[in-house]
Amino acid sequence: METERGKCKWCLSDALSEKYHDEEWGVAVHDDQRHFELLLMESMSCGLSWQMMLKRRDIFSTCFAQFDAAKVALFTEKDVERILQTEGMIRSRRKIESIINNTRCFMQVAQEFGTFDTYIWKFTNGQTWVYPSHQEEWCTHNELSDMVAKDLKKRGFKYVGSVIIYSHLQSIGLINDHAKDCYRYHQLIKSQPTKIRLA
Repeated sequence: METERGKCKWCLSDALSEKYHDEEWGVAVHDDQRHFELLLMESMSCGLSWQMMLKRRDIFSTCFAQFDAAKVALFTEKDVERILQTEGMIRSRRKIESIINNTRCFMQVAQEFGTFDTYIWKFTNGQTWVYPSHQEEWCTHNELSDMVAKDLKKRGFKYVGSVIIYSHLQSIGLINDHAKDCYRYHQLIKSQPTKIRLA
């Protein structure tokens, strides 16, 4: 993974992606509302670019009750129609309906484990995992994302394939995939419990 100016190369194409890289990507998330927001965006991104998701973040917030899962879980067909008519919104009825479904699943997981945060971090025992092999070849899914995606699907979630979930695990800090010569790689290793994984 090549870098430029001490940052991951993928973020340098536009200011929004660079800001996301510098401030959010790979930082350990431990707040359920943030978990919900980022998982919603990942589900919506299926087949689309993450840059598009970042550009529509405010629209998603407006459509989905400022990412309040308890409110979204109560959405009805009327809300689906409202969202579909929102200017700038991605007009995919299937995705919107799946997000409402996922929200209810999200709430069930949070109820079972106390928080969604407790659930998701149990997969890495509360640690951020670093895979040295990913420095040589960019990864889009692995055993960890396969396992998490399988468990989410078992719990009723939709649009949560292994590739989407791998991206999500990178986003919320379960996986640190910053390039080794990116300044954030070292900052995050110092700031959160980390384990080097050889496979």
